[in-house]
Amino acid sequence: MAEVYIELRRNGAYLKCTATCAETGKEAIAVGPVNDPEGVKRLAVLKLRNKLEARRPLKPGGGGIVV
Repeated sequence: MAEVYIELRRNGAYLKCTATCAETGKEAIAVGPVNDPEGVKRLAVLKLRNKLEARRPLKPGGGGIVV
C-alpha cells in the first residue's frame, strides 16, 4: 500500500474519514469524534490495510485452515 487518499467530512460532532488505496481503489471508512481527527485517520488507514491484506493469497505452507 504505497499511496492512500484521505477524505474527511464533518457531520455535527462526528468526523467521517474515508481512506482509499490509490492502486486498487478499495476504501475503508471510520467515524469518530471531531476533536480527534488523527485518531480517526489512523483507524481508517488501519482498516484499509487489514482489508487489503485479507485479500492476499496465503503463502505456501503458511498455516491456513485445513478442513
